Amino acid sequence: MTDPIADMLTRIRNAVHARHQRVEIPASNFKAEIAKILEREGYIQGFDVVTPEGQLQAVIRIALKYGPRGENVISGLERVSRPGRRVYFGRDDVPRVMGGLGTSILTTSRGVMTGQDAVKAGVGGEVLCNIW
Repeated sequence: MTDPIADMLTRIRNAVHARHQRVEIPASNFKAEIAKILEREGYIQGFDVVTPEGQLQAVIRIALKYGPRGENVISGLERVSRPGRRVYFGRDDVPRVMGGLGTSILTTSRGVMTGQDAVKAGVGGEVLCNIW
């Protein structure tokens, strides 16, 4: 697999469209940081890093979130920076997603954070994905 972040986002997107309650993704610390941001911003209910019996690699088990009438909380999820085309923004150019209704996730010199947090911290970085 050449792009594990795109794989994670695709698994979440597919699970939301299929109305699953949870989704499992091969674990890494970087993916756990992204899941932590998704939980903090209210896009997922929660996540756990577990190692299933008989397996060597841990998985991130994400509990997906839906509205009171079953509507999707995540309506869009796109990968911005890819291995073939890296996308960077300076501290003054961090984009807003859907006019501020969505969230961009960046990796910066201070770690993985939302675009809004990066603006407050005065840092730029590589835009991993946008979610709305």
